[in-house]
Amino acid sequence: MMTDDAFERARERLKEAAEGRTNAAAVDAALERARAQVEELAQAAAQLEATLPAKIDGALQDGVREQVRPVGRNLVIRRMERIEGDLLAERHARVDDLALLVDLISSGWKSVDERLGSLERSLQTSEGAIVYRMEERRAESG
Repeated sequence: MMTDDAFERARERLKEAAEGRTNAAAVDAALERARAQVEELAQAAAQLEATLPAKIDGALQDGVREQVRPVGRNLVIRRMERIEGDLLAERHARVDDLALLVDLISSGWKSVDERLGSLERSLQTSEGAIVYRMEERRAESG
């Protein structure tokens, strides 16, 4: 049977998890998505460079390239912030669900413990039950 100390330790772990530890798998998945988006952005930039008219000299291309980099970085940063927010919200929801589950299990075990205690008190205060052995019972009926 689980004790109140075990439930308290479980609640403490849930509290620590809710305080901001990150899930490495979720972070890795977010980084992988960000890498894929950066590659897509690089492909889009390459296509943009290919479509520029051939008459534009190197200085104009350098100027455009310098303007596109910060915009691309800002897009990636915004996407990463949105992904991070989504992951954090999902994580908090999972921690809340787990906390509810621990509370439900705890109350269930307390109820079982109370019922067993009631049965034990009932058996201790009564005269006791009559116990028949199977052999005696067969002999009486036969």
